[in-house]
Amino acid sequence: MNENFWKDKYPEGLPTEINPDQYPNIQAVLKESCQRFADKPAFTNLGKTLTYGDIYRLSGDFAAWLQNYTDLQPGDRIAVQLPNLLQYPVVVFGAIRAGLVVVNTNPLYTTREMEHQFNDSGAKALVCLANMGHLAEAVVPNTGVKTVIVTEVADFLPPLKRLLVNSVVKYVKKMVPAFHIPNALKLNDVLALGSKKAARNANPDAEDMAVLQYTGGTTGVAKGAMLTHRNLIANMLQAQAIMASNLDEGSETIVAPLPLYHIYAFTFHCMAMMITGNNNLLITNPRDLPSMIKDLRKHKFTGFVGLNTLFVALCNDVNFRNLDFSPLKMTISGGMALQVSAAERWTQITGAQICEGFGMTETSPVATVNPIQKIQLGTIGIPVASTLCKIIDEDGNELPIGETGELCVKGPQVMKGYWQREEDTKEVLDAAGWLRTGDIALIQEDGYIRIVDRKKDMILVSGFNVYPNEIEEVLATLPSVLQCAAIGIPDEKTGEAIKVFIVVRPGESLTKEQVIAHMRSNLTGYKVARHVEFRDELPTTNVGKILRRSLRDEELKKIAAAAS
Repeated sequence: MNENFWKDKYPEGLPTEINPDQYPNIQAVLKESCQRFADKPAFTNLGKTLTYGDIYRLSGDFAAWLQNYTDLQPGDRIAVQLPNLLQYPVVVFGAIRAGLVVVNTNPLYTTREMEHQFNDSGAKALVCLANMGHLAEAVVPNTGVKTVIVTEVADFLPPLKRLLVNSVVKYVKKMVPAFHIPNALKLNDVLALGSKKAARNANPDAEDMAVLQYTGGTTGVAKGAMLTHRNLIANMLQAQAIMASNLDEGSETIVAPLPLYHIYAFTFHCMAMMITGNNNLLITNPRDLPSMIKDLRKHKFTGFVGLNTLFVALCNDVNFRNLDFSPLKMTISGGMALQVSAAERWTQITGAQICEGFGMTETSPVATVNPIQKIQLGTIGIPVASTLCKIIDEDGNELPIGETGELCVKGPQVMKGYWQREEDTKEVLDAAGWLRTGDIALIQEDGYIRIVDRKKDMILVSGFNVYPNEIEEVLATLPSVLQCAAIGIPDEKTGEAIKVFIVVRPGESLTKEQVIAHMRSNLTGYKVARHVEFRDELPTTNVGKILRRSLRDEELKKIAAAAS
């Protein structure tokens, strides 16, 4: 697929190229933005706002502490295990300014997952929330982590409110199990010490690693994607190009319900929003819908970044439907497939169309997106600026337009490789810079790309390829369906049989017969499920993506147990 094919697919005014070398490193971006937008709000959480000037001052304090009170050197890894709190950008940007490599760590990780990530990355320091302190206490002695900094939820709030909120979290809600980590330090004490010294901004090369971002691990052991300063700056500029016609600089409020430690939210809120000088409304716990909606009611939000399951949950909430959406200009979806029915309902309720994109940890993450000026539901849009896509067959041969195969991406946002995993890197990244995504897709004549499914999730029924996304899209059109998932399970006659799992909306009913009849009306015979199971909930990742693999593993265990 040559570059000329894509150039005339972009709407008028949308840049086809960005300059990934516009900034030498993230430090330069941060300094310029924080000076330019010094008085503008940058992050709001729990009723408090930090300006860009505040972010630069506090991140400087953290960097100065790292440089003057620890043995940490540029290039060393620091694990950051925080939810969406004001502390997150301060710690992350402070670490980057000191030249450290950030290892984003999910606060919901088990001790096994933490130990693997800390040891695999070679992390020497950890910043964690007190709520996870008991887990860190168990894990740290088995790793190379020597410096531990702990913060509580409300540590950046004014003194009285800080005491009240932290006390409620610890003693009333009992969300902070007792722990003792020898020599652990408090973040506020660290910042106070750092404020007495001057930070020296490190000056890493563009190709130096800035973030070691671990993949979800739902298809095996989590691997660290090495994302360089250039990778993240490129994706920041690519995201900015997409939004330029729709969002103004320094005057927008973007809702951030997805965790900043996830690459999707990290790049969007900590990078793209920084260069535009806009405010990020951090939602600490998006699963607590009543609290989230209460927060939304206080702000005139103009942008919203989410994913399918969150859109569905919000649209089903009467209090959300009663919010004022008149300022809302833009809604971005990623992280999982956006169902057309969910997108249409969101638009009906909020008046804003959803702009769906596609990406992965390995692409920093945005690879393609629907231009805001020309959204085509059911597709992942066109490649972002300076990015090429192609479709290949099982033998690696490029396929013509309209044919289905594996999607490959090439651009300045594609990772350097997997950390200390040369063979794994070679499997997905070739010498020319093409990344194999593992997603089955096709490129339409108009340049828009349509994802068919994950390669590893494909179900093979009597030799026919069946894609779970298609089945789930059909099931989602049933008014009573809240959530759904489709998997393949072993079958003697057909190789695999389709099983679907359904969560019914509260107060509504649905039968297996109704589900099968609906599928028969909308799908070819071999795509109709043989098995239907109703559940109260489905397993999901921390960002709400349904884990088909977990469902499949459960079924295989049941089958194995029955056979024995």
